[in-house]
Amino acid sequence: MLRCDVRAFGALFLLTTLRVHMCTTSLDDYRIPTPVGGALPVPQTYPNIDDERRHRKLKLAAAFRMLARFGLTEGIAGHVTVRDPEHHDRYWVNQYAQHFSTVHPDDLMCIDDAGVVHYGTGPVNAAAVAIHCGIHSANHSVTAAVHTHTTYGRAFAARERLLEPINQEACLFFENHVVFRGDIVVLATDEGARIAQTMGERKAAILLNHGLLTVGSSVDSAVYRFIAMERCAQVQLLAEAAGPLQPLNADEARATRRHLASDYVAWLSFQGLYGQVLREHADLQTYAQTLPF
Repeated sequence: MLRCDVRAFGALFLLTTLRVHMCTTSLDDYRIPTPVGGALPVPQTYPNIDDERRHRKLKLAAAFRMLARFGLTEGIAGHVTVRDPEHHDRYWVNQYAQHFSTVHPDDLMCIDDAGVVHYGTGPVNAAAVAIHCGIHSANHSVTAAVHTHTTYGRAFAARERLLEPINQEACLFFENHVVFRGDIVVLATDEGARIAQTMGERKAAILLNHGLLTVGSSVDSAVYRFIAMERCAQVQLLAEAAGPLQPLNADEARATRRHLASDYVAWLSFQGLYGQVLREHADLQTYAQTLPF
């Protein structure tokens, strides 16, 4: 059972929520589990802009390592972005053709809506500018966006249909994702804006004949949502191969989504994976130790 009490986050977290433009379109975004025993963790807050920027860059680099660990990468394709905490029209992104498993916070590039580079000397994928900058610019509640070419995401995107609410995890995406038909090799500068318009306040998209895309109020929520969506695509493909599906009805799916689809729950689900990445990668652990706690 969950409670929907904004005060549970505390005044400090609410301040951060406003500062970083979290997706707060409904009270469902504040739903958090009620545990037995101690309190659940809440996102770290950094009143200093430089510390917040470094924290976001650390989370972004760790997210790339995590995606690589799960095999959610394909050659030079794929990008994850996070909005800069000071300049809201600028975004941190991976360098073009750098393998996800090697990304360090110092490797990240900073670009703006027009694709102008403000930090870094490496190349940036034009598709990252076309997709991500357009989404960030059109929807200010999006702090992070994820798109990479995954096996099951691409297989699922070969047909024009949505994920079915066939289990608890799939209900996260019930009435919370769209199918978008766009360019396969994305170079059009308006592609991201068109994706954002199609998505509205939904948190994910199936890019037809292309792959998956997710957004969130933090790197943590957007990336975990992407991993969950990839797995949901895998499970549905396996279930369909075994026989006809028996999805939950709409009321059941909505009730489950209300309990589990918030950005907070996605953030919380990311934390165990994040801790594992830090334990396995000494360079990121060293970087993390320079941040105040």
